[in-house]
Amino acid sequence: MDSTMIFIPIALAVLGLVFMIAKALWVKKQDAGTEKMQSISKSIKEGALAFLNAEYRLLLIFVVIAAAALFGISRMVETTSWLIVPAFVFGAVFSALAGNIGMRIATEANVRTTQAARTSLPQALKVSFSGGTVMGLGVAGLAVLGLSLFFMIFVNRFMGNDGNFYENMTVVLEALAGFSLGAESIALFARVGGGIYTKAADVGADLVGKVEAGIPEDDPRNPATIADNVGDNVGDVAGMGADLFGSYVATVLASMVLGNYIIKDMAEAGQVLETFSGMGPVLLPLVIAGVGILASIAGTLLVRIKSNDAKEAQVQKALNLGNWTAIILTVIACYFLIQYMLPETISGMRFFGEGVRAISSLNVFLATIIGLAVGGLISAFTEYYTGLGKRPVLNIVKNSSTGAATNIIAGLSTGMLSTFSSVLL
Repeated sequence: MDSTMIFIPIALAVLGLVFMIAKALWVKKQDAGTEKMQSISKSIKEGALAFLNAEYRLLLIFVVIAAAALFGISRMVETTSWLIVPAFVFGAVFSALAGNIGMRIATEANVRTTQAARTSLPQALKVSFSGGTVMGLGVAGLAVLGLSLFFMIFVNRFMGNDGNFYENMTVVLEALAGFSLGAESIALFARVGGGIYTKAADVGADLVGKVEAGIPEDDPRNPATIADNVGDNVGDVAGMGADLFGSYVATVLASMVLGNYIIKDMAEAGQVLETFSGMGPVLLPLVIAGVGILASIAGTLLVRIKSNDAKEAQVQKALNLGNWTAIILTVIACYFLIQYMLPETISGMRFFGEGVRAISSLNVFLATIIGLAVGGLISAFTEYYTGLGKRPVLNIVKNSSTGAATNIIAGLSTGMLSTFSSVLL
């Protein structure tokens, strides 16, 4: 592989993981509170690890069987390499690792955030957001690192000088799809299995505590409260981490596949790519993902509040500042990356219903802006429909004053209405 551009996402992924480790170590150094708080936190952590260990033992059996099936299929399909098997295995391992990292730091950050909140709201936000940063960068860093390393290995293995660039790259991406398949497989089990446990523990704790014993929700006198909090960690944190990892990998890989089709259309139109070993359109999604990690690191550094009397709106404003800073930095980086990695005019593009025509690299940049803007807008709509003090939430509160029935109707209708904006975008 002649292009050194592949080392950029690798380096940025490693940088993200190093920053993640530094944040995790900083969180662990914070005050964990009283002996009672630490005892409860330890019980939650041990319960969450016990669930994950049991889940991973079962998933190991699935991974072995699926890997054997993939190996058999790869020997029967001429265009598929057996190297899809190690890609599948590492995808599964990285997905499980992403969820495990998130769950471990969540159990460490929970008690430390509670302790910090007793004296300082700014410190509580810093501790809690640092915990979230660990999981976010862990997911993105492992995804970009895994995709980049396997892409580099497969390109060196399959890309020859026989002139069949598109066919060879198709084999590369098919083998790389094993990494995505492994990630999504673990995400399915972790998300669904963890979610079922979460709901069972949550409903069980509420029934025993509030209905039978008549004590408040999450009361420490209710033993099922520990199981409820364990469920929150294994489902809402570990399961979500694996789910995000799988989705992120699949999104980047899909963009790389589209890049390969661009190379095919350009070759059929007689346009030859000489830069980056002819792989610019395929490499671009990986490089953008790597730069996104760097932009996210910069964004996290801006999430802070100064006053201990800050209200919910000020905290949300700090979070939004970090989010939109990362988006804007990514937009700026994408402009220069697209101008550098793609030709000014891309010939031979086939569009359904429009035939064959040429597009400019500026069109690709505009598509990138649309994707980033949609992500930011979905975040804004989510904040509107779920934020404290916002009209939808206040409407649910108002309807709750007349009983459970109107509470359920108002909540369900608001939830259904909230999906419209995301679907439209």
